[in-house]
Amino acid sequence: MAERKARVERNTLETQITVEINLDGTGKARFDTGVPFLDHMMDQIARHGLIDLDITCKGDTYIDDHHTVEDIGITLGQAFKQAVGDKKGIRRYGHAYVPLDEALSRVVIDLSGRPGLCMNIPYTRAVVGGFDVDLFEEFFRGFVNHSMTTVHIDNLKGKNTHHQIETVYKAFGRALRMTIEMDERMAGIMPSTKGAL
Repeated sequence: MAERKARVERNTLETQITVEINLDGTGKARFDTGVPFLDHMMDQIARHGLIDLDITCKGDTYIDDHHTVEDIGITLGQAFKQAVGDKKGIRRYGHAYVPLDEALSRVVIDLSGRPGLCMNIPYTRAVVGGFDVDLFEEFFRGFVNHSMTTVHIDNLKGKNTHHQIETVYKAFGRALRMTIEMDERMAGIMPSTKGAL
């Protein structure tokens, strides 16, 4: 099997980002983005998805975190799409439920070739550790639009906003892991009746 790795650089007047990804990793992660709470959440993707991630970003966080968070989602989506390749032999669909104390979230993913995000998180607070929780939707929208995936995210229960968000990111990592697993019964086969994804 070919290595499923990618390195993508994205440079704008607002952010300069480098993402390196290995879909067949062990969950190793290194982040230097200037947004510590986002780094903590992306570490959940790496650890629970068994995806190696190395992400650096120099962004205009002196304004706010918006451009950095959105552009990291975009660049990660581009790297993921490149690394996953032609999708032959993969499971394509993935899902996970993850609890953390009182919180429970579900994430369902289809590597459909069509971007779509349905996200329902009834946050109990607007800010966690100085981080504006509205920016999580910008991260996921950037990811789905550039990875060409359909993602459904639902926080089913939760009172602690940190727990709500962390269950989402853990479930996202686990669902991603399922989508990209090779299915020996699908060896060399495109997982679509269209013949392309």
